[in-house]
Amino acid sequence: MNASGNAPAPVDTSSVRPWFQDLQRRIVEGLEALDGQPFGTDSWERPEGGGGISRVIEEGNVFERAGVLFSHVNGSNLPPSASANRPGIAGRSFEATGVSLVLHPRNPYVPTVHMNVRCFIAAPRAGAAPGTPDGEPVWWFGGGMDLTPYYGFEKDVARFHGVCKEALEPFGPELHPRFKKWCDEYFHLKHRNEPRGVGGIFFDDFSELGFERSFAMTQSVGDAFLQAYAPIVERHRDEPYGERERDFQAYRRGRYVEFNLVFDRGTLFGLQSGGRTESILVSMPPIVKWRYNWQPEPGSPEARLYEEFLRPRDWV
Repeated sequence: MNASGNAPAPVDTSSVRPWFQDLQRRIVEGLEALDGQPFGTDSWERPEGGGGISRVIEEGNVFERAGVLFSHVNGSNLPPSASANRPGIAGRSFEATGVSLVLHPRNPYVPTVHMNVRCFIAAPRAGAAPGTPDGEPVWWFGGGMDLTPYYGFEKDVARFHGVCKEALEPFGPELHPRFKKWCDEYFHLKHRNEPRGVGGIFFDDFSELGFERSFAMTQSVGDAFLQAYAPIVERHRDEPYGERERDFQAYRRGRYVEFNLVFDRGTLFGLQSGGRTESILVSMPPIVKWRYNWQPEPGSPEARLYEEFLRPRDWV
């Protein structure tokens, strides 16, 4: 029951899946225009229910690896990563739909970027009476985007954060500072006490605006991605670089791998729910290096990344 004593109003989810599919199409078209090489298409089915479409570039003109993934999966039991914050819905059947992407450019002066928007729906518990907490569906949205540069440029970071702020402003002025802080805290490598990059926005388990407005906010975030990122690619894609820059890029990419395999909820959900492993792990960079106790040379551009960019800041 809601606060008025009535059963919760039903929600219409029919437009959710088509919108996510269209978002994937539009983003792929925009990235193909940047790279000049077409994305491959790999459709897959999940034995437990659902499937997806993986759009991938390997060894493109701009992107060393780029994956833009649509998935729509369902199952009889929510995996632990999805019910961790809502233990009361453990054991319910579920439906999960979303688009996620990770882009790893070849040029070290172009940052890696991640974006994800998704919707989860947990069905009423079998046998529960309608109008009771167990007898109603539970839904929420999640997502965001974050930037991981190897060489920092304030203009790039300020633009990225500015577009994120503009995407959220129609839904309340409190959302951007809240989601920025959430992003800074989420994309943090606890074992190194170090951020993965320069942040952006992040939200999860979000339903407080009601279904239609929460979905509209999620749509605004997804629609803003190309506007936030494409101008950064265009600015640096032809910047000259050498082996030193590629070597540092490979070293910093190691942090990306560590976060995705140890902390990322999306990776864990995909693996725990029986998702397609190739599509889940396409987020990994193709070339990575680790070194023992490496430190950047004082005063170098590499040191500047640590000193001026890899720390929470108000960028807009």
